[in-house]
Amino acid sequence: MATLQFLQTTPYLFTALCLILGLMVGSFLNLVVYRLPKMMEREWRQQCAELKGEPLAAAPRFNLIIPRSTCPHCGKLITALENIPVISYLFLKGKCSGCGTRIAKRYPLVEALSGVVTAVIAWQFGYGVAALAVMVFAWCMIALAFIDIDTQLLPDSITLPLLWCGLLVNLGALFNDLRSAVIGAIAGYLALWCVYWLFKWATGKEGMGYGDFKLLAAIGAWLGWQMLLPVILISSLVGASVGIVLIFVKDQSRNIPIPFGPYLAAAGLIVLVWGHQLCHVDYIGTLLCPLR
Repeated sequence: MATLQFLQTTPYLFTALCLILGLMVGSFLNLVVYRLPKMMEREWRQQCAELKGEPLAAAPRFNLIIPRSTCPHCGKLITALENIPVISYLFLKGKCSGCGTRIAKRYPLVEALSGVVTAVIAWQFGYGVAALAVMVFAWCMIALAFIDIDTQLLPDSITLPLLWCGLLVNLGALFNDLRSAVIGAIAGYLALWCVYWLFKWATGKEGMGYGDFKLLAAIGAWLGWQMLLPVILISSLVGASVGIVLIFVKDQSRNIPIPFGPYLAAAGLIVLVWGHQLCHVDYIGTLLCPLR
């Protein structure tokens, strides 16, 4: 009890501890980003084999726990000391200790991002249930964003539990009342569903995937329907800006799809953490939150 009271009255210590927690979670998120799509692919192959009546080929266990992490080039097991977030990357100078192959900068980036975001949430919300809930939301957003960047997939195994968690935390009106959360989930899904079919009717092409619908539904369940407009506006503006930059700077074709999930995830996190402050700034509030 005394420890809890101490954390409540010492925000600097609480923030520092959450920074360390975030770095550790970031290391696990790297595992999720890499393995979850491969687990999904395995499951799809098994389902296809069952539908065709083909025998299932024996395969070693592969999940988020088994097997242990190894270097993808030489197969060397990653030791506990080599798994320390960010620090081990710096100590190894960004190279595998076994074969000297460069380690992707993605790994320390995800760890550092998770640590910083977790610390910001701790500082913003202080010690309590709200901070823990937002941290879980943020970690899911980070995982979804990087999975979408790599594979253009938004796994149901993350988006759907996230949706139900949003409704659950709002049973006690943690971020919004339950009625607003339920309407937010429905409106979030239908908003992008309508855009998808209008775009397909107008162009004959698919502009986004169903995972985006589910992600915005989950965000709506957490934030309530009132905050969906800021999320859509921020994600659309950032996504369009990045797309234009890629076209003109990197000469990327307009026909190459750009994942929308990372922009939805970033906008959802920004609005959950700072949305109410934004809505109280006169000009920005009128633009983003006209229904306030």
